[in-house]
This record gives sequence, C-alpha cells and structure tokens, in this order.
Amino acid sequence: MDLDALRKADFSLLDDAVDDWSTMVKDLETLKEEAEKGLRGTANKAEWAGVNADVSKEFIGKTTEEFKDAHGQADSIYKILRDTRNELKGYKGQLLDAIERGRQKKLTVIGYEGGFTVTTDVPPEGRVQEDKDNKGEITALRDELQKILAKATESDKSASTVLTAIADQSRLGFSDANYNSRDEAADAIKKADELARLAKKKPEDLTPAEFDRLNKGLKDYADDELFAERFATTLGPNGTLNFWTGVNDPHSAWELGHKRSDKFDDLQKNLSLTLATASQSDSADMSDWKYRMTDLADKPVGRNGGFPLGVQVMTNLMRFGNYDDRFLADYGDKVIETEKKFTGNGRHGAWTRTGGDQLLNRTGTDSGWDPMTGYLKGLSNNPDAATEFFNGTFVTKDEDHDFTQEKNEKEEKRTLSNFDYLFEERDWPQDTDDKGEDSIAGRNYLAAALEAATTGHPAGEIPTVDTPPHNVEQARLMENLVSSISEDPGRLTDNGYMSDSVGQIASEYLADINRATADAPEGNDSVARLFPISGTPAEMQHVDVTRFLVAVGQDPEGYAAIEVSQKTYMARLMEHHLNPDLPPDQRYDQSTEATVKEIARRSGEIGGTLALGRTEAVLGPAKEADGDFENAVNQKKNLTSGTIGTLVGVGTSFIASPAVGAGVGGAAGTATSMVMEQFYKDSDPEFTKELGRDIGERWENSKDANTAMAHNAAVAAAKAHNTPYADSVDEWTRIGTADGFNDASTAGHQMARDLETEIPD
Repeated sequence: MDLDALRKADFSLLDDAVDDWSTMVKDLETLKEEAEKGLRGTANKAEWAGVNADVSKEFIGKTTEEFKDAHGQADSIYKILRDTRNELKGYKGQLLDAIERGRQKKLTVIGYEGGFTVTTDVPPEGRVQEDKDNKGEITALRDELQKILAKATESDKSASTVLTAIADQSRLGFSDANYNSRDEAADAIKKADELARLAKKKPEDLTPAEFDRLNKGLKDYADDELFAERFATTLGPNGTLNFWTGVNDPHSAWELGHKRSDKFDDLQKNLSLTLATASQSDSADMSDWKYRMTDLADKPVGRNGGFPLGVQVMTNLMRFGNYDDRFLADYGDKVIETEKKFTGNGRHGAWTRTGGDQLLNRTGTDSGWDPMTGYLKGLSNNPDAATEFFNGTFVTKDEDHDFTQEKNEKEEKRTLSNFDYLFEERDWPQDTDDKGEDSIAGRNYLAAALEAATTGHPAGEIPTVDTPPHNVEQARLMENLVSSISEDPGRLTDNGYMSDSVGQIASEYLADINRATADAPEGNDSVARLFPISGTPAEMQHVDVTRFLVAVGQDPEGYAAIEVSQKTYMARLMEHHLNPDLPPDQRYDQSTEATVKEIARRSGEIGGTLALGRTEAVLGPAKEADGDFENAVNQKKNLTSGTIGTLVGVGTSFIASPAVGAGVGGAAGTATSMVMEQFYKDSDPEFTKELGRDIGERWENSKDANTAMAHNAAVAAAKAHNTPYADSVDEWTRIGTADGFNDASTAGHQMARDLETEIPD
C-alpha cells in the first residue's frame, strides 16, 4: 500500500458499506427466522401429495437453508469489512501520528507511487548534511512508517483474499462459510497453505512431528470451507493421490510407518472429510480439481506405472464426509468404466491384493485395494448420488458381455443396471481385515449405499422431519431390491450382515409393503387411502414381499428394524383412520369394523412373515439365538427412545414413511405409546426366557402378541377420538390378526414350495 493512499484515505464509502451490510445481516436474520418457523414449519405440517410431495416440500427445505446460508455469508462479509475498516483507520491514525512526530523533529515525509522518502525539513542546498546529521532519526521514522504500511497492506490484502474466496465458494446461491472475524478467515487460508506445503513433501522427508501437525490441522479445519478449498487446490489432484500413496508406502515412508502407523486411520478420516468439504466449493480452481481428479481415475499413481490406480487411491479418501453429488456421480461413472475395463465387462474378478501391495485403507475393514468398496462407503453418506449411481447402466444388451436372460424360450443378452451388477452378478474379490479374517466390507457398504439410495438420507441415520418423500428413482430401486431378494433369498441370507441396512430400508417402505400384501385389484384406490403414501409408491408383488420379509427376518437386526416400525405404523394407522374428523377423500371406503380388521390383518401378516424368518434362523442352518432377536428389538428402543417415525404430526405426512423411531413417550401418540410399551415388554429377555420353544408355541405366542398390540392400538385410538368403538375392537383385531397370520402361513408355504425349501409348521 502506498503511503499517500493510506494518508489521504477517505473511509466514508467503506463506512457506508459496513453500515449497509450490518442492516442486511439484521434483515436476513429476520428472514431466516421467518423461513424456519413459517415456511419450513408450515411445510412440515402440511399434507403433501403427488408432485408437491416429490418437489415442493424438498424445495422449501432447501430454500430455508439458503436463507440460513445467506445470513451466515452476509454476517461473515460484514465482520470482515468491519474489522478491515477499523484496522485501516487505526493504521491511518498511526501513520499520521508518526508523520507529525517527524515534523516536530523537522523531518519531512514525501510519498510517491511505489514508495516514500524521509528527509530533513531544510532547504535543498543544506539537506545532504542535515540528513547525515539526522540519519538515526530518519531511519527510525522510515522503519516505523514501513511497518505501519506493511500491516495495512496485509490487512487490505487478507480482506481481499478472504472476501474473494467466500464469493467463489458458490456460483449459485450461498455457501455456508461463516466466520466471526477477518482474522479467523485469513488464518484458515494461511493454515491451508502451511499444511499443503507439508503434504507436498516427499514421504521420506515428512517427520513424525510434521505428520502430527498435518493430522491435527486437517482435523481442526475439516469443516472449514475456505481452508478445505485452499488446501485441496494447493495440493492439487496429483499431489493428493501421491500424498496418500506415499504415506502408505512402507519403503518410502519407513519412519512414519514405524512411529505413526496407529494414526493413519485418523489421517485418512481427516483428509477425507477435508476433501469432501472442498468438493462442495464451486470455485474455478476446485472445479478444475474435480475434473482432473476424475480424469486421473484410470491412470497409475506415481512415476513407476502399474498399480495403484487413481481410482484405488481416491475412493479410500471418499469414505467419510458429504461429497458434492455431481462430483460423486461423475466419479462413479469413471469407477464403472474402470471396473468394466479390468473385469472384461464383468466376466471375471479383479482388484485382488497381493502380499506386496501396500494398504490403501487404514480403517481396518479391508485393504482398500478394491475401489468399489471405498466408493460405496462414500455413497452411503450421499443419498442423491447413491440413487443416481445404482439406477445407472453397467452394460447394455448390445455390449460384449456374458449376462443373459431367457426370453421367448431363447437366451439373449440383457441390460444390467449398476444395482443388478453389484447386487447379483459381481465377482467380489477376496480381502482380509486387520485381524486377518475375511473382509465383509464390500457387500456391507453395498447395503449401506442402497440404504442411502432408497431412503434419501445417509445410512445409519433415521429420517427426520426434513427428509423428502420417496421419489420415482428411489421407489424403482426399492422395487428392484425386493424383486432381487425374492428371486434368490440367498443374496441376502448368505450375507446376513447386510440385513440391518435392508431392514431399515423396509421400515421406511411399510406403507408400500402393506399395500402389496392387500392384493388390491388394479384401479382400486381404496387400499391407497387405507395406506396413504406421500411421494411415489413402490409397486411390489405380494409373493415378492413375502419372500423378502422372510429373508430379512432371519437376521436379528433386520427383523428388529421392521418389527418395531410395523408396530409403530399399525398404531399410527389406527389413530389416523379412527379420527372422525378425517376428510372424506382420505377415508377408507369401508366400515370402521372393516378398517380395523384390515389394518390388523395386514400388520398380522407382516408380523407372521417375520416370525417365519425368525424361526428359520433359530431352527435352520444359521442357528441364531432367540436372545439375539430380543436384544436387537430392545436395542431399537435404547437408540430411538423419545422419537417416533419419520414425521410427527397428523394425516398422511407422518403415515407416509414410517421408520424406526418408536420410543415410548415423548412425541408418541396415545395408541403408539401403549403398543410400544406392550411390545418392548413382550420382547424383554426376562419375559421371553420363560416362553416355550416349540415351533407351534412360538407361532401362537407371536400371534397373541400381535393381537394384543393391535387391540391396544385400536382401543387407545378410539378413546383418544371419543368414538364408540372401544368395546368392539377386541373382536375385530383378534379376527384381523388371525387372518393375517393365516395369510402369512399360506404365503410362507407357497414360498417353500416355489423355492423347494421347508417352512416349519
């Protein structure tokens, strides 16, 4: 900064800007609150259907977040401008004070473009001698002025840097970058530059102390948008791949491998989270980073050629964090392209690690050599990208491959989606975990990614009030999943560890599953009113649902996810349909007796079908313990106490997407509370350990428990709505549940005949 620029600076325009931004922050604060309480609050209570359920509610949620981001960004800009204005005013004051002190000592400061001169205040003919005599004071004033100008320059430059960086984060809308001061934002960028320099070092030159600084810095700043973008773009795509590969190379990073190998898992997570945050940036540099990183997927990392490829390295850095959906989708296309190249379009396996290959994954679940494993783990955190990926095409019927189907009594090539290939056809490579045991990570993360893809929320989470209803792509994927497991239940039962995710998926499609068991004639919309759905319904065949539920029910966690949610759903349906104020266009077009019976029957069939799966697991080859199922059910209570379902409210909104979240009390309705109290009591190990273990007795115990819960739900709902049916529902629910269990038994035996297996009588 030139001396005269600061000395003559007029801050009136900057003062106006600071005032304007202050006003904007206050206005946006008001809009943010109104959007949160009014717009989003009203949307969450509304009953959405059709296109509005698929589009409008989600749009309103995103719009509300934009108001929040706009306020945060405006507040950051205001604070940066305020801090810079105050600092520059201070530096101007310091500059004028120093010049005045110099004037009192007969020193003159002359500014010019690019610099300034300090000299004595005497006529030119005597100035040379005076300057010699006052050299010490001239030098001192010069140095003081130079320090002031340097600080002012840094203040101005850092403000420009961070303001530009914030503006560049999002081409459309607003980023959620939020800083309390200019220095906080500037420090994030400086830290990114410092850590990127460390990551660029040769792995053999990176000391354990520097490793610790890098690891801690990434952990502290992983969620900081400015830091993440600056770190990633400064390190670059090649630098990112070389860094992670080099750190894990026991030959080049010998010292780190011996002294810090126990911290490699932390570094992997922190680096992954940082890159995920960076990927959300729309800056030109980050857009180029994403394009080049995708292009490097099928190319060797390092100078030696061969393996690992970029896709093997990068997918291990996708396991954590919320990556940009577009980047993940584009990268997924490259993953599939590379998979096809190295497997002969799926004809054979690939990616098997040999003893000399380095570890690329440090979480302990697998070696990281199979790129699909890390990529699927990344998709499990990113629902939209996961949905798009699984619905994508692996091979078409016109490509060169060996996947066929019988059509018109002929074998012909078939088109496979990515779901078809991964869930049904892929030759998964053998791998081991850090204990030397066979790794299950690949298929386990496949199930988790499918959970995200079908439900619209990250795997391992429960839906929230903001989770949108199922869209067309999610519903179609659910249909394919149920059909595939029905066709070959071993796809799930042979990999039981996938069932927790599949069970959670089913728990969020119970309205669709109940509809399927009702066998409604085509064009009959009464069943649709009995089991209302917001969004796109998944159309499934009754026989497929039966086979699907029996398969999921053979795993304790899968069984618990559906069993708990179905009881919640049944109770909420009773509360919904026994409400005399329910609008006519939402009513089931049958009598109250028929309504209660049908709800109890459908719930009974699902409970009975799950009981068949549980019996098969306990008495069949798997030899699961009854206690495992009871503990899994009660664990759901421990995890979700105080919450209920996807949405809390009334009408089709909350009934549409039931999910595990049926705690006793809290937001639960009267009917739901009673049902779940009874359910958890009946599932308590102290209660069940005295029950008989005869197959017939198991069946009757399960039927009695389901009957009691249906009764409790109907009685509580009738009383809550002051309807006159409380004394009649006992018989209705008993008949309905019995019919449902008979339906389950009939369907189960038909399934056994179709699959040539045995279902216990």
